[in-house]
Amino acid sequence: MQVANGVEMLEIAATVMGKVHIIHPTLIWDQDTAILVDAGYPGQLPKFRESMEKAGVPFDKLSKIIMTHQDLDHIGSLPAILSESPHRVEVLANEVEKPYIQGEKRLLKLTPEAIAQAIDSLPAEVPEEWRMAFKAVLENPPKTKVDKTVADGEELQYCGGITVINTPGHTPGHISLYHKQSKTLIAGDAMIVVDGQLLGPDPQYTLDLNLSIESLKKLTRYDIETVICYHGGLYKGNANERIAELANG
Repeated sequence: MQVANGVEMLEIAATVMGKVHIIHPTLIWDQDTAILVDAGYPGQLPKFRESMEKAGVPFDKLSKIIMTHQDLDHIGSLPAILSESPHRVEVLANEVEKPYIQGEKRLLKLTPEAIAQAIDSLPAEVPEEWRMAFKAVLENPPKTKVDKTVADGEELQYCGGITVINTPGHTPGHISLYHKQSKTLIAGDAMIVVDGQLLGPDPQYTLDLNLSIESLKKLTRYDIETVICYHGGLYKGNANERIAELANG
């Protein structure tokens, strides 16, 4: 879905533990550069290709990928996208998230207990070989070198200007991005949209809920017209007012 000139919210379906989920990575581009924000679940390279082509941005134009954080549903297809690109694609992330994305540290939410719980909650009809494959991915998640780290408040000089906003809580180094030209906030998992309503971070998947609510206060400094949430999609309207409400509990 086109959000603004040069900003596309991708809609990519994934079947996870027997349920279909739609995730919303973001594509930002201009004449010179194409940037993908987040890279979906493992095995979704064909869907990324298709979504980019549909948006009118050839896959081969992709030059940078910005990771909002380390979770598996964000880093999953990153290695495949990089290996299929005909040229080098630069990966950017927060310094805190870097060792997790690079595989030097275990992903924080993929504890042995969480992996066992995920396997146990698979529907009974899932074949044993699929269970084992799923377990293998959880125990050995995709990993990729981060080429450049980005800092809080840094303005990336691409596509009309993209400001990096550290929004820790969901994970320790979670970032959100503000696209200046279109007044669009790419929130990652700092917030979610449910039934058209903008809500705070999902407590079930947030490591430090208090910190994540505190992080929302930083977003009130920006003039935001549109919010893209990785889970739930688009929110338009009284974005500044709504974010201020959420930040103040």
